[in-house]
Amino acid sequence: MPFQGRVVDIAVDEVDLGAAGVVRREYTNHPGSVIVVALDDDGNVLLLRQYRHPVGAFLWELPAGLLDIDGEDPHIAAARELAEEADVRAARWDVLVDLLPSPGGSNEATRVFLARDLTPVPEPERHTREAEEADMVAVPVPLEEAAALALAGHLHNGPTVSGILAAVIGRANSWRTLRPVTSPWEYRRN
Repeated sequence: MPFQGRVVDIAVDEVDLGAAGVVRREYTNHPGSVIVVALDDDGNVLLLRQYRHPVGAFLWELPAGLLDIDGEDPHIAAARELAEEADVRAARWDVLVDLLPSPGGSNEATRVFLARDLTPVPEPERHTREAEEADMVAVPVPLEEAAALALAGHLHNGPTVSGILAAVIGRANSWRTLRPVTSPWEYRRN
């Protein structure tokens, strides 16, 4: 590996494309991620404002995190991230959509969960946030308003936009599009 980082590595592969010949491909080797559309009983989705250094800006995003704990089930990782980032727990979990956010340059696979039946994490049990997460606050936004913000170009995180739009479509179809948390996950490496 030409580069090994704390979260991602850069991989280089020689790929035989048959008649097109052998080509060299460089890509980010990523552990995968989860993202949570946390929908409250009033139809609000929780958005977080978080600093993202690669773009040098604060972005509004859904709670999310890496699949960087060996053996951790993805929906357990999503529940952990929701509690750590938004101080919320959910009693009901479903899969909304699976994504490959940047398949031309990364093998990252992202699973977007729908979390419902929300309750606050008791104050003494709350996670102490650090670094860029220290000032993160969850803001409830009506789902339709969040979708309008996405379509107007005010939300920029791809999985956030996908998750919000999938939730709008799912709800319009009486949630028939939802899958169980144990559903197969194509392209997930671990």
